[in-house]
This record gives sequence, structure tokens and C-alpha cells, in this order.
Amino acid sequence: MSILITNIKQLLQVHDSNVTIVKGEAMKTLPVLENAYLYVEHDTIIEFGEMKDCEGIEAETVIDATGKIVLPSWCDSHTHIVYAGDRTSEFVDRINGLTYTEIANKGGGILNSAKLLQETAEEDLYEQSMNRLDELIKMGTGAFEIKTGYGLTVEAELKMLRVIKRIKQESLAKITPTLLAAHAIPKAYRDKKQDYIEYITKDLIPKAVALNIAHYIDVFCEEGYFDIKDTEAILKAGKQYKLKPKTHVNQFNVLGGVALSVKYDALSVDHLEELNEADIEALKGSNTIPVALPGCSYFLSIPYTPARKLIDAGLPLAIATDYNPGSAPSGNMNFVVSAACVKLKMTPEEAINAATINGAYAMGISNMYGSITRGKKANLIITKPLNHYSQIPYAFAHNPVEQVIINGQLKDIKNPEENFRI
Repeated sequence: MSILITNIKQLLQVHDSNVTIVKGEAMKTLPVLENAYLYVEHDTIIEFGEMKDCEGIEAETVIDATGKIVLPSWCDSHTHIVYAGDRTSEFVDRINGLTYTEIANKGGGILNSAKLLQETAEEDLYEQSMNRLDELIKMGTGAFEIKTGYGLTVEAELKMLRVIKRIKQESLAKITPTLLAAHAIPKAYRDKKQDYIEYITKDLIPKAVALNIAHYIDVFCEEGYFDIKDTEAILKAGKQYKLKPKTHVNQFNVLGGVALSVKYDALSVDHLEELNEADIEALKGSNTIPVALPGCSYFLSIPYTPARKLIDAGLPLAIATDYNPGSAPSGNMNFVVSAACVKLKMTPEEAINAATINGAYAMGISNMYGSITRGKKANLIITKPLNHYSQIPYAFAHNPVEQVIINGQLKDIKNPEENFRI
């Protein structure tokens, strides 16, 4: 299949040579081509340029994008899309004044989700998750990292991995699986955490690796969950099986998780609502990218990641949804891009860079996703008519997406029957 998009008002994130990450001051620059065309064959970007150079190009499908903006699909590098049911009751508890920790202490939170997931049939879990994924693709996201972590038993975690593998095989979206080996401590291990860590390192990790699905490992490094010593034990066990870290750190407290993650060559450190100068220094000179999750801060009413400190220190930054049933029950990257501007004080250029090329880097896929570059995969957003790309974050409650091209296939997002499965 071939697709030619013509008369594009603004073609964003264009690079003649491949770029895989944008850092510091460079994040303020978003390469834009005005009055442009883009040509796709099968699943690949073949050519782009100014409309005056488009003559003679033929395609099976031609899209007139007059007045519209085309950009790479959002790359959401931190999600928990595979879960069962929801936690609406906890939403009301939070409105009534209970904190995230108080809800967890009374048996809610992650433990609540784990119980429900353990009781949910694998096929049902798959269908719930795929339905969520289809909804998010219609909002413009074309690549997702999906974590386990709501199993809390070997059997349930392996069930999650099998579901993620099936999604990876059957969805048109790009999927990166992560083993969130240590998300919370089950009730049965509340007074014997070291036994649970041994259960993770000696039982879960080897069996998960044997499935050959996930190549990343995650730990929730936080007070009341897994401290620095626990986290290092789990990352060390993962390293033996060549699992690269992508860690939850600094959501509520600074424990030293950033430096530890860098020590273990983490691909990303995610959350960072709390941050100190030692964390910033630890990130300098590393290959580890910080990831901000403003949807979580919004929902929990906790501080926002200090994006300006990170970017102004010359570091890269990605943004992601943290889509999960308890602390960020939305996978809408359009809102996250807007929140990055409004709450993290990022410019539209920085936010779009963080949600495309840097989001792809935080998933380990920026060599093929996240920018308009010849030879990269054709995961694209075609917006509704807009005056300028800055309207995407400006109109925060509106969906700017009119059409999506996912894995080279043009999809009708207005059709409720449309799905995004191979």
C-alpha cells in the first residue's frame, strides 16, 4: 500500500538524517517543513519535502491535508495498560481526603488491582487491554511501553506477559514489554519482605525470562514499597538475565534511586516528582533519560516533575501517561503534552520533542520511531485544521487528531467499529 499526503500546512519533527534523542537546549527546536508532502510505502516513510517538489509522485491513496498538521505518532514510554476492572471507589476515597498511601494501607491501591487481575481470565484480560489500546491509538499514540506489575504472583505476572505478547503480535501499534517485577508487597509477605524479594529474584525473573517477552525490568523504588537495598538486589538479578532497567523513582521521596538506576545503566528513570541536585548530577553524562508523568501528578495532586531543572541542566526529557487504574487513569497523550506546557513549563516544541523522539528513546525504539525520517516506520498523526502546532497543547480539552496512519495503514478513527489489529 502507498499513501501520499499533500498540502501539509506543517510537517513536524523532520530530519534528513536519523536523530534518536534530543537534549537540553536542542529540545527548544522542533524541525518544521511548511507546505509539505509526505510519501509512505507499506509501513515506511519513503520521501518528504516541499510541495513544489511533489510532482510526479503517485500513490494508491492520496490525502489532501490542506490546513492540517502531520507529525509522528505519540510514543508513550510508560503505561500499565494491562489491568482488570478499575478503581473508581478509590477515586471517591481520594476526593474524601485519603492519600495514596492511606488507600494502599487499607488494602486498596496496587493490591486491589492485583487481586482482581489474578481472578480475571486471560482472554478477558486481553480483550479489556486491547480495547483500551484501540481507544488510545485513535487519540494519536502509535507506540506503547506496557508493564506487568499487577500480578504479584509468578502465575499472574506470567499471565500478564502472555497477554502483552499477544498484544504485541496482534496490534498494529509498536509494543515494548517491561517486567515490573517489584510493584508492591503482597499481604502474605507484608512481614517478610526479604522472602518476597527472593521469590522475585529466584522464581519470577527466571521464569519470566524463559518466556522471552520482556527485555526490560522495573522496580517501584519508594518508601513502603522497595528501598534502595531491595531495588539493587532486584536490578542485580535482572542484570544476570540481561534485563535492562526502566525504574519508578522519586515519586514521593528521594531515596537515591536515580543514581542506583544510572549505575545499572537504566534506559529511563520515571516519575521524578521529587528531585535534588545529586539526581541531576547522576544523570549527566549517562545514557539514562528522565521521564515525567504529569497525568499522575494531576490525578494525585502531588508535585510535578521539575522539567525546567532537567532541561536547563542540558538533559533530555520524555513525557508519558503512566496510564493505570489507580494513579493515572488516562492514556491521552494529547492531554499529557498540554500538561507538560501548562504545569511543567515546557514550550510546545519541548513537549512535542518529549512525546515523540524522546518518548521513542525511552522505549529503546528511536532508531525506527519518533521522527519524520526516510526509512523510519510510518506511524503518523494527521490533525484537524489548525493554525499552528502550538494549538495542540493550547486546546487541552480537545482532540486534535483527525486521522492516524499506524504501521503504514490509514485508519478511520471516527468509525466505532474500527480496530487496530493485524
